[in-house]
Order: sequence, then C-alpha cells, then structure tokens
Amino acid sequence: MIRCKLCLLPDSRPDTAFVDGVCSACLAYARRPQLDWEGRRKQLLEILDRHNGRCIIPSSGGKDSHYQVLTLLELGAEVTIVTATTCHLTTIGRRNIDNLARYADTIEIMPNREVRAKLNRLGLKLVGDISWPEHCLIYTIPFQAAMDLKIPLVFYGENSTTEYGGPDEQRQSEQRVTRQWAHEFSGYGGMRPQDTVGIEGIRQKDMRLYIGPNDIDLEKAGVEVYFLGQFLPWDSRANATKAIQHGFETALPCAANWWNFENLDNAHTGLHDFFMYLKYGYGRACAQLSVDIRTGYISRNDAWAKLQHLDGVFPEVYAGVPLDDMLDKIGMSRQQLQVIIDDYSVKAA
Repeated sequence: MIRCKLCLLPDSRPDTAFVDGVCSACLAYARRPQLDWEGRRKQLLEILDRHNGRCIIPSSGGKDSHYQVLTLLELGAEVTIVTATTCHLTTIGRRNIDNLARYADTIEIMPNREVRAKLNRLGLKLVGDISWPEHCLIYTIPFQAAMDLKIPLVFYGENSTTEYGGPDEQRQSEQRVTRQWAHEFSGYGGMRPQDTVGIEGIRQKDMRLYIGPNDIDLEKAGVEVYFLGQFLPWDSRANATKAIQHGFETALPCAANWWNFENLDNAHTGLHDFFMYLKYGYGRACAQLSVDIRTGYISRNDAWAKLQHLDGVFPEVYAGVPLDDMLDKIGMSRQQLQVIIDDYSVKAA
C-alpha cells in the first residue's frame, strides 16, 4: 500500500487518482487559491434568486448540515430541512437534529424498520457496508421531497471527489449532483437497490423509497441539485465551530476517530468504518487526519504518529451505543458478525 506523499490517504482508496505520489484530494486543495470564489458566490446567489430563495437541505443534523442551513439562512434563503432517518439514531444525534430544527422547518422520513434491518444485514454481508441503505436514502428521499414539496432546488454539502479524493479533475469540478454522480460516488459499493428484491422476502414495494427516486432524471424533472462546497470554500473544522456556536453537541464517537464533531448520529458508523479499514486499509481517522494535514492543522509526521493508535480499532461502543445493542436491533449475533469479519479479513489478506 502506497500513501500520498502529502497526506495519509492510501492508493487503495477507491476512485482516488494519484499523480507523482500525490492524491487527487491534495491536488484539488492545492488548486483552491486559483479558483474564483467571489464569482462562485455570485453564482450561488443567482441560483437562489432564480428559485426565490426556496431550497432543501438534506440533513443528518451533523456539523455540516448545521453549517449549510445557517449559511444559506444568512444569505436570505428559505430553507426546508429533509432528514432520512438513519439506521440507528443515537441520543446525541437526536439532540442535534432537534437543535437544527430550531432554525428551519424540518421533515423526517423513516422507512420501514424491518426492511431496513434486512438491508443492513445484506449490505454488511454482500458489500461490507452495514450503512448501505442509509447511503441509498441520502440520495433518494431529498429528491422525492423536492418534487413533492415543489421546491426544486437542493443543496448537498461538499463534493466528496474534491474534498476526499476522486478519479479525475473533471469529476472534482462538478457543481451539480446528477443521477450518474449519485450512482457512482454515493457509496453503493456495486450493489444497486433493485438487486435486493427477492432476498430475505424483500419485495419491490418495500424498496420504493430506495429505488424510485433514484431512477429520476433530475433535469427532466426540473430539480436542480448542487454541492454548496463548490460555491463556498469547504472547511470541516470551521463548519464544526459554526455549528457549536449554534448549539451543536460534540463527543468522540469511538476510539477509532480523530475528530469529536463528525458522524455522531448513527451507531452503525463504527462498523461501517471498521469494514472500510478491512477492505481498503484505512479508516475514519486516516481520512480526518488527512484533511487536517491539508489545512495545516497538524503535520504529516505528527498525524502519522496519531494514526498508529487509531486506525483499525474495533468499535465496541459507538456514540454511547454498545455493539451488542446495535446488532440486536438488526437481528445479528456476534458469531454471525465474526463470520463476516473473517471473510473480509481473508479477502483483505
């Protein structure tokens, strides 16, 4: 495994291009000073004006969701928050969602929990991602809400191919979220929602929230979907600071994390990150430390020293939720989980 010469991301990270030993995330960050941010901000205001300021923010209640809502409100937007209920909402996650609801109207949509548990198990077994159904709904429910509410303007946060590494410069420069982008980079892991029909008794109608909106041609539907981070410089720590100033709560979710202000809403995230480590050789701390290296918050050498104690730590407790409690809710035993872990460990080896 080869790591970026500037940060700590490995070349085993999917869809991440390397040029002369430097990852695409570092290359994109180095290009930031050359971008016309004033012009991009003007473009953002023009988009808002075209829609009379009405927009939807897909939200988890996290620090970035707080930043997006608060920033757009400051720009005069009329914001509606849309939350696709996460797989296993934590106590602190609930409080943060409620805190953000103090600032704008909030709609929460909870899919059938029995079907969701089946999809959690399937995601873990088939693609090593217990959070697979959540990744689907993040890019389906807000689109459907935009059409149902007749608010055809949606803002996601950052373009992940820009901030965390992507396949090429063209993808990193995209301002709009297209159906193709969502299919390729939103975390499906090669399994499409339609693939689950017929497994464990899952029916076509059980998957309507996961499949239907995902097949929408957004342009034909008249729904415009953008990354806010393509118009305003994205800074995770600055986002967290702004969120905290407005009531957002923080906590270190587990010992495998470097930041105490990210991914606090879903108790499944610990296993998601652990399997990311098994599959690709890096975990959440590596991604977080790499961001901090780029911004100059920490040196690469110091970050490397920190990483030795963080990456690959097993999440016995995540955001206050014991692993056994989380497994019980999706109908999986420790023994069944261990079989899957062993399978992915062999594949990684």
